[in-house]
Amino acid sequence: MTAYAMPSNITSREIPYHPDWPAPAPRFLRVETPSAPRLPLGEVFAPAWADWIACAAEAKSAPPDYVLAGLLAVIGSALGNTRWVAPWEGWAEPPILWTMAIGAPSSNKSPGLDAVLGPLKTVERESWRAIEGDITAWREASELARLAESGWKEQAKAALKEGSEPPPRPESADPGPEPFAPRLAIADSTVERLAVILERQPRGTLMARDELAGWLQGMTRYAGGGSDRPFWLEAYGGRAYTVERMGRAPVHIDRLSIGVTGGIQPDRLKSLLLRSDDDGLLARFLPFWPEPVALRRPRGFPGQALLPEALARLHGLNLTVDDRDIARPWIIPFSDSARDLLDSFRLATREWETGAEGLLLSFIGKAPGFAVRLSLVLTYLDWTAAPGEAPSEVSANAFGRAAHLVESYLLPMARRAYADAALSPAERGARRLLAAIRAQGWSRFTSREALRLDLTGLSTIGKLNPALALLEDGEILRPLDATPGPQGGRPSRAFAVNPAIHEAQP
Repeated sequence: MTAYAMPSNITSREIPYHPDWPAPAPRFLRVETPSAPRLPLGEVFAPAWADWIACAAEAKSAPPDYVLAGLLAVIGSALGNTRWVAPWEGWAEPPILWTMAIGAPSSNKSPGLDAVLGPLKTVERESWRAIEGDITAWREASELARLAESGWKEQAKAALKEGSEPPPRPESADPGPEPFAPRLAIADSTVERLAVILERQPRGTLMARDELAGWLQGMTRYAGGGSDRPFWLEAYGGRAYTVERMGRAPVHIDRLSIGVTGGIQPDRLKSLLLRSDDDGLLARFLPFWPEPVALRRPRGFPGQALLPEALARLHGLNLTVDDRDIARPWIIPFSDSARDLLDSFRLATREWETGAEGLLLSFIGKAPGFAVRLSLVLTYLDWTAAPGEAPSEVSANAFGRAAHLVESYLLPMARRAYADAALSPAERGARRLLAAIRAQGWSRFTSREALRLDLTGLSTIGKLNPALALLEDGEILRPLDATPGPQGGRPSRAFAVNPAIHEAQP
């Protein structure tokens, strides 16, 4: 596996020094961010798509990585539940992909994503216009139905009062089901509303957020500890799910499939990584954090019709209906040679797991699934670029390109994006405690004071002690004489803080 450099923005000569203290361990004072990997556009994508991504990025003054982040999520959600991929019996994956565009506000994340989301919204608006007349007619029929319903109720009441048989409910009291306007991309919605949409739209949809941080933080918002996280954990896997909320009828979805894409700033991502428990939610995201690109005038944008035409073809695909009249995905199998490549790839991921910690380990564990899903998306991107027979299997070529994207780009990008969460629990705890010491401005403190902060992962003395030990070894802390408790009893451990850590800026 390639070793990726971790440049620091603080050199050892820049670390403040105090004569009464050794220099603190640099790893606690510097920001270690691996460099961004090269995007292998021409090696992974058909020439038409590689050219389209590059031109779209240039037109938006954005790195092509951001355009790709939007494209993968949009194409995956366009396929949705119409096509799933199965390497072999017992393993099936939806094409759903979650992508995260990471960068500073000036990095043009949103314009890069909009290069793909804009055409998708255009397709959605055209679908709405196609049924505008039906919706208008239904609303008029619904008004008449309410009048018919009201009149029938009055007649029924009068009949019951007279002791006679009430009249049958008239057919005009039922306007029929409301025409459904497709929702191809949703910017914000409650779980309850999404469930209603997916009940009517079984292919799935896409959640597109300009800022993912608020969405991720808002998942736990219910009194009594309720959370939307279980819903979203299932939305990635396409499993059956029933949404139940007090006072509302339950809504059952056979295959909960929702793609996700959006932007996030590096500092917000870091705070989320350090504060969040690893339940697998963040590890489902494919991170895209490129270096900024130089601004220049676009040279042109050939092939602008490629994406709208591809979306039209993909949204023209439907679920298949089995012999029990149940709609389900059409399963696309792997070829034998693709299975052989997948076997080799799975063995490689076991090697990558050696020495990995935290969120990075979770990400690596999902790498085979990422590659399988990407191989289906690439198969259909190839089909839209050179229309012909509909794909009947995933070839070794398609899986090989998907695996190459994961190994050469997405895994190094995960190392860059999730560096702060790829540390051991003790190392993460030490950095979290150091940040709190800086925020409090402490020159000395006790273990009891540290526990009172109730920091994530450091709420008990058993979890706090490894973090304290690492900071001692790193010359950040120095133990002092124990301090007796206010009520007597076991004394609290006390620590002096190296003054250098308040002067060094991470």
